Amino acid sequence: MTKLRILVVDDHHLFRAGVRAILDAVEDLWVCCDVSSAEEALEQLETHHPDILLTDISMKGMTGLELADRVRRDFPSTRTIILSMHASKEYAERAFRSGVAGFLVKDAAVHEVELAIRTVARGETYLSPIISSHLISDYSQSADLKEPTTDPLTARQREVLRLIAEGLTTKAIARRLNISVKTADTHRTQLMERLDLHDIASLVRYAIRVGLVTPDE
Repeated sequence: MTKLRILVVDDHHLFRAGVRAILDAVEDLWVCCDVSSAEEALEQLETHHPDILLTDISMKGMTGLELADRVRRDFPSTRTIILSMHASKEYAERAFRSGVAGFLVKDAAVHEVELAIRTVARGETYLSPIISSHLISDYSQSADLKEPTTDPLTARQREVLRLIAEGLTTKAIARRLNISVKTADTHRTQLMERLDLHDIASLVRYAIRVGLVTPDE
């Protein structure tokens, strides 16, 4: 069985040990290395070529966001997930601009960490539902949000967009709409191309502007 190789970066030893214990208990996941700094992570990336980099944002020296930017440029086969104590939309937006593929908060449930890793490993983007809800709440209150005069999306694409904004993964969307995962992924790709929006935060903002989601959903 081929295991997903994971590199964990956090400056707290006990936290790293806890993450390692959780992930190593999953049959097809393997923490190939854990380190305390971004600088050490870059060295280990050269050696281990992990599939997933799981990193904190706030560390001494190079930050997790700076590390994510380096990984995007120098190690394109490795996908980065931020695991942070900051559950704010600002941190999530900065993270996705730095090239991360996923954003988790540190009080996430164990199953959510595994879900995020598997989602990102499939080439998708993962955003903690709590961040999605913050984005919906904050942007719905912005005075400058104006609904577009024309709708460039099909009815099915609007449906997929609404479910993305609610925090569902492509696999969950496929189950909800009773379609294949490949079809759901195609709808997702097409709506991103049509809207020229390529991160979850931007999709959530658009969904709010056109009234697909509200803070109460």
